[in-house]
Amino acid sequence: MQPGYAAVLCVVAVLRLEAAAPGECELTRLLQDKLQYGMRLRYMKHYFPIDYTIQVQYEEVLRPSNITRLRNETVSEESLRYLWFHISSQAVLRIREVLTEKHPSWKYTQELYQLFDALGEEYSKYQQTDVAVVVADLVKVLHSGDSESRRKAVRPKALLDNCLKVMRMLYGAPCEW
Repeated sequence: MQPGYAAVLCVVAVLRLEAAAPGECELTRLLQDKLQYGMRLRYMKHYFPIDYTIQVQYEEVLRPSNITRLRNETVSEESLRYLWFHISSQAVLRIREVLTEKHPSWKYTQELYQLFDALGEEYSKYQQTDVAVVVADLVKVLHSGDSESRRKAVRPKALLDNCLKVMRMLYGAPCEW
């Protein structure tokens, strides 16, 4: 083995960067294009009343600091991407719940929903045993919907801002953005 390859393998092993599937990379690249700052600003801030918030579960807010903490707990990148997918797609659904079909943001959220739906096809291959226990527990809580006491008011734009930041953290290196 050449010395350069050994160094790359060592770095990958240290960073625990597991390659994302080509389909994941392409879909997240499309999502990144849809989540450009100007579009988030227009569709999630300007088209909503001032200081408009959506009630979401506490677990539905995924920030870069959460990812860093989970990485420090040695959760695999694959599990983190799985968690990001579930939380981000749930955020888009929460935003869509408050919109009517005539709302100016409806078509935009529909396009986001379709991209997450296609990404869901990629993640449908994951077995429950492939996902870290901590992540599996969070996904169960997220989809149970019975944590009414742990609600939080969040602006729609903030949900998509976090979605994009975390996506860049998780897919930037493996997809070579």
